[in-house]
Amino acid sequence: MDESKQAQARVDIRGLWVRFGAVAAVRGIDLTAEAGRATALLGRNGAGKSTTMRVLAGVIPPTEGAVLVDGIDVRVDPLAVKRLTGYCPDVGGLVPRATPWEHLQLAARLRRLDGWEDRAQDLLERFELGDAAHRVTSGFSHGMGRRLSVVLATFHDPSVLLLDEPFDGVDPLGVEATLEVIADARARGAAVLVSTHMRDLAMQACETALVLRGGSTVATLMAHELVGEEGAGVYRALLD
Repeated sequence: MDESKQAQARVDIRGLWVRFGAVAAVRGIDLTAEAGRATALLGRNGAGKSTTMRVLAGVIPPTEGAVLVDGIDVRVDPLAVKRLTGYCPDVGGLVPRATPWEHLQLAARLRRLDGWEDRAQDLLERFELGDAAHRVTSGFSHGMGRRLSVVLATFHDPSVLLLDEPFDGVDPLGVEATLEVIADARARGAAVLVSTHMRDLAMQACETALVLRGGSTVATLMAHELVGEEGAGVYRALLD
């Protein structure tokens, strides 16, 4: 990959605070995500992982701080940010009465994608959803819904791929397909952020990890520091 692409900061967060009334869900987070690299957001429920992802996806505005995606301020132009990102939310996001193919067809129309059918079919087959392409999603298992959400997030080859709990309830083949999607995104110069409580899988997918607790950053570590039993001990100590 071109070194200039690798060094490019696709996500730049400085002093991010997000408040919902009197509750501060995110407390002063700093984060830089570079092109061609994958970063994990780790922590227990309520750590601020999903809220941070929603801000980056342009779904909710920051209360304080600067959040830039490919140089665009999410507060100033959230629609432009949505065009640049691919977002797999932690819950929801699917239309119960629509099929996977209809979801992809709508995404292609909204993003004005030409010749999208082969890409759509390839992703569905990769995630073992080809046989379910014309079934409504209301009958899907949780794992099938997760797989389709990842497909929709990566469908348009976004500059920033945001995967919130992509491994939750997903079988080994779905996990393997998700890891491949992350590797593909990195290879073409995207920045990838993976929010999860599954430390081992996160370390397979990512080079660095931001450990969050109570909405704040408690550590930024390299993946190898969180691998195995020793890594598990380090992680537990950070969350206690």
